Order: sequence, then structure tokens, then C-alpha cells
Amino acid sequence: MPARRTFLSVPAACSVPASGNAAAVIHPLNQQFFRRVPVSCLCKLAVVVSLAMWTCAIPQAWAGFQPVSPEELKITSEPLAPGAAAIILYRQVDRDDNGKTSHEDTYVRIKILTEEGRKYADVEIPFLKRSEDVVNIGARTIKPDGSIVNFDGKVFEKTIVKAKGVKYLAKTFTLPDVQVGGIIEYYYTDDFREFALFDSHWILSDELFTKRAQFSLKPYKSSFENPFRLRWTWQSLPPGAEPKEGPDHVVRMEARNIPAFQTEDFMPPANELKSRVDFIYEEDFTGLEPDQFWKRIGKKRNGALEDFVGKRKAMEEAVAQIVSPNDPPEVKLRKIYDRVQKIRNTTYELRKTEQEEKRAKEKTASNVEEIWKRGYGDGMQLTWLYLALARAAGFEAYGCWVSDRRNYFFFPQTMQSEKLNANVVLVRLNGKDLYFDPGAAFTPYGLLTWSETGTKGLRLDKDGGTWIQTTLPASSDSAIARNAKLKLSDTGDLEGKLTITYTGLEAMYRRLENRNADETERKKFLEEQIKEMVPVASEVDLTNKPDWSSTEPPLVAEFDIKIPGWASNAGKRAMVPVGIFTAAEKRVFEHADRVHPVYFEYPYSKTDDVTIELPPGWHVSSVPNPQNQDGHVVVYKFKVEDLNGTLHVTRTLSFDVLILEQKYYTALRKFFQVVRTGDDEQIVLQPGTASALN
Repeated sequence: MPARRTFLSVPAACSVPASGNAAAVIHPLNQQFFRRVPVSCLCKLAVVVSLAMWTCAIPQAWAGFQPVSPEELKITSEPLAPGAAAIILYRQVDRDDNGKTSHEDTYVRIKILTEEGRKYADVEIPFLKRSEDVVNIGARTIKPDGSIVNFDGKVFEKTIVKAKGVKYLAKTFTLPDVQVGGIIEYYYTDDFREFALFDSHWILSDELFTKRAQFSLKPYKSSFENPFRLRWTWQSLPPGAEPKEGPDHVVRMEARNIPAFQTEDFMPPANELKSRVDFIYEEDFTGLEPDQFWKRIGKKRNGALEDFVGKRKAMEEAVAQIVSPNDPPEVKLRKIYDRVQKIRNTTYELRKTEQEEKRAKEKTASNVEEIWKRGYGDGMQLTWLYLALARAAGFEAYGCWVSDRRNYFFFPQTMQSEKLNANVVLVRLNGKDLYFDPGAAFTPYGLLTWSETGTKGLRLDKDGGTWIQTTLPASSDSAIARNAKLKLSDTGDLEGKLTITYTGLEAMYRRLENRNADETERKKFLEEQIKEMVPVASEVDLTNKPDWSSTEPPLVAEFDIKIPGWASNAGKRAMVPVGIFTAAEKRVFEHADRVHPVYFEYPYSKTDDVTIELPPGWHVSSVPNPQNQDGHVVVYKFKVEDLNGTLHVTRTLSFDVLILEQKYYTALRKFFQVVRTGDDEQIVLQPGTASALN
């Protein structure tokens, strides 16, 4: 991972952690609870402050476009980005955290170098609805001869992500008359919600090479006594680029020749790879040493947690309703887990509008007893309820804050407490540490949602806590098992029954993704997934009703499937490929070079058990040799058997690895070349008649 640096600023400011995808709203004067929202919502972290702390300055927008030089118009290529379709000539980002709203002004100038580069005329500016808005948009096109065409078209708003009731939108527009050799430029203001401060980042890396970029941040300053300080961390900055604070307390930085960011399949979170500066506002930053910092954070979070779960009598009464005194410990833990998961989880409900929330006037629960009596809570609260119930049942149990590794990796040395953003429960049973998160919907007992596995966290206690590492499940814990009973027609069509069993995290995420879908949408979802598995066109029809509402049982889907023309004519013989449901493996790790490490979300396995009944009179001429490629962390096996008129094909592909450095990419790529070659092996059949496949 890239090197990081941290700097503490002298001037005071208000509170915002640096994680752009954190999902809490924390009042700086009452930092009691962290409201859990799944990170995939792409929420931004806000700190709501008192109106009296704000000045009433009105944000100032861009005054207009900057002049275009003849040299910029003459550019035909960029030596530092050979073959680039377009480059960013200049980008400017100015953030001001003062005024009624925090706001950020952005200016972008792009040079179009090839015909392909004309696609950048379609501009998309993402923003998070209800937390911010994009305003004051201006744009224009400069033709190669220097003539200017101002944009006066319509700006559209479209949804680019909609999950768990949170909309991530984009303002979109298309610039006119864009030509190769020309320039496009636009500016806009990002206005954040009133009376709130949001996390701030300078992201230098872009899809395009950037010749020059300038950044500035004017930190929040209050006329009242301010307990907050601003500090910042950075990683992978270009030579000569470093954020510096001026005499006016504005932080500035200029950078040149920023390489284009390359996106690859199976790469670590882009946030961990991009050149960037993250600004962190923190309350009472008294210690600069990581040990002191985390001890203070641990004590503070533990105090808030104990206040929330400290209802022993009420929890003992609740446990008596869930378990029997003679139940073995494992049974007790499972019963409590199942009971908590049945409680209404508001995190995964479609969110109310602001007006509906005001009408509801729901007071935030202050402890686990209230959650139990109400019969509902958000994901964070339900996980802490499980902690309280486990303790009341006599278990040694701890609350833990762990780092969700979906969008960031966690390094204690950077002292970014907001990256400990997911709560789990540790229970010690028979000398083993078991981790639970019943507040994550559809998570099976004994598993965590994938982004909480194999990651660092802080086990809370009164002394400040202890560092832990959550367990990483085995590939067998999250599996896709495909069982097919098929018949081959004398015209080469393959048809029959297919049963797919999803277990562990493979079942969880399908249930989670379709929790608000109707039966028609769910049916289409599963059928489309099967079609994507088969490398040729197929006809698929779901014939059963899978169990979408449960957590523990596997998700089982049954299909009628037909694959026209699966067998191909080869003279007087017919050829049948070994791999039927292997299309996904044909498209991975094809590039010879690799820039980033290889990152798998979680270990998993795929197994196929396929029987193919041959037409009468057909027989097998030859089958491929068995494959058994065991790379320890990656395994591939297949075997084809001739069972007197029936083919039996078994295949296994499993991954027991989380991250691989670039130096192992060549070996991994060779492994997948073996997989693709094996899946493309042909079974040679002798038809009953010479015209069988005519």
C-alpha cells in the first residue's frame, strides 16, 4: 500500500472524518451513537452544528471561464500519456467550509486528442441527494480554430445508484460541436446541506492524465471557542506536490503531470490507490501518538456503548423468553442470534421523505431496553442488542468497532477513527473467538458481511480497547453449487433441469439485493445470472419459488434450461465443450500486465455436477484428461466420465485468498489460462447417423 503522511494544523475547525463513504451523522456535542447505514449507500459523513456557530456568508460562484492559450490549442498529443484519447489541461478545486453552507467550486478543462476522446463531451457530475446539490453549472466548447460555442442546452438529472433508499444522482449534459483538437471546459459548485460540514478530499487521480491541478481549502472557523482541529493525510502525491497552510490559514497545493488512473478488475478499493489528500476535523485532538489517540477513542466509544447496553435486568428477562436453561451454549447463541435477526431492521427499509420523518417524530432509542420493547431498530442498534443479550445469557462478549474494507483499508498509524465504521460482537466460546453481526440483514450465523471479514478492529473495554483481526471465512463457507441433468438432442441442442444452490455470503448478497423486489423482478434476476454463466445464447426459466426471506437456509433455484447448438459438427463427429456454466472465467485476467494488486472480496467456491444423456445410438469417442491444478489458495479441477450413454462432468473452482501483490499476477494469470483451456476442452462424440447434426 502507498506511503502515507499526517499533518496537524494549528487553526481550529469543526468535525468531519475523512471517509467519503462513511454512514454516520454525529452531533459534535453529543457523540453518543454511530448510526449504521450500509457503506454501499455511498453516504457522506456530516457533522451537524449549531446555527449560532455559523456566519451568514453567501458562497461565491466562479466568475467565468479562464482564457485559452494558443499553445493549448496547438497540442496534438501528450508525451507523458502516449496514445491518450484526451487529457485534462487544468483542474481547480476550491473548498470553503464557512458560510451557511459548505461549498466546493470545481473547474475542468479537457483537451480532445482523438476521435475516441469526443466521448468526454458527455459530462456526468455525481452527487448525493439530500446531502448536497450541484448548482451554477457553466460549460463551453473551444473549437480547434479558437472559436467558442457556449453551452446553452438542458442539464439533466439521473439516478446512477439507488440502494437502501439512498439516491446517488448525477447532473448530466452534453457539450456541442466537440472536435478532435478542440477543448471542452466546465465549472460547477457543489453546495452541501445547510448548517453542516462534510468530509473533504482532494482526489488527484482521474481517468485522464492531468497536466496541472490546483486545490485549496478554507477551513471552518468559529467566532466561539472551538474544540475542533483540522489535520490531513495524503498518499501517492506526485513529486513536488504537498499541501501547505498559508498565513491566511488556507491550505493549498499545486500538482503537475498526474498519471491517469487505471481501473482493473479485482483491484483494491480505488480510494486506497488514488493520489489524494484527506482532511480530517476532530474534536479534542490531544495526542499525536497513535497509542494515545486510540486509547482515548476506545474509552470514549466504550463509555457510549456501555451506556447503551447497560440494562442487565431487562436483558435477562428477554433472554428467558428466547432460550431454555438447559440449552447448550452454542444453541443459546444461535437462538439469540435468530431472534435478533427477526426484529424489524430499519436500516434496510426504504427511507421516508424528510416530511414523513418529521411527521413520525420518532425519538432515537437511548438503550437496548427501548429497542427490545419497540421491536425495531437500525442495524447498529440490533448488533448491540445481541451483545447485551449474549452477556445476559452468561457469555463473555465484547463490542467491537471494525474497519469496513469495502471502500478503504485501515491503518491505525493515520489515526482516522471514522474508518472504524462497522460494529460487530465478539463472543468467546470454548476458547475460540466468534464474530457476529445480526444487524447486517441475511448474514448467516457465524459469518460476517464480507467487508467486515479479515479486517482490523478495536475490541472495546474500559482501558481503551485491544486490537483484533476478524476471521476470514473459508471458500467452502460461500459456495455456488450447480447440479444439472441434461439431454443432448441429435441436432446438438442441450436441454434439461438445472438446480443452483447458493450458500453463505453467495446466498446473503442475492437476498439482500432483491429484498425489495417483487417475484417478477427476482425471477428475472436469477434467470439473467444463469444466462451470464453460459458462454452462448440460452433459454432459461425459473420453475420454483426460492426462499428469499430466510437467512440460514441456502437459496435454491430450479430452472428449465435449453442451450441451442451446444454440440458442433466436426465431420462425422460431434464436439461438446466441457465447461457449460463457465463464461465468467473467460473474461478475467486476460491482460499481460497488471498495475494494482489483485483483490477478492471474500473466499468462495463454484462446483458443477453435470450429467448429459446422449441420443440413442451415440457413443463417446474420447474425453479430455482430468485436470487438477492446486495452487493452494486457488484450485481448479475437472473430470469427464463416460457412463455408457451418459456423460458425467464434475468441475471445481475455489479461491481461498483475499489479496495478492502484483508480483504474483503472472502466476495467477497462468492459472486462469489453464482454467480457460480446460473449460474449452472438447468431448468427442460419435453420432448414431452421419447426418445427426445436419
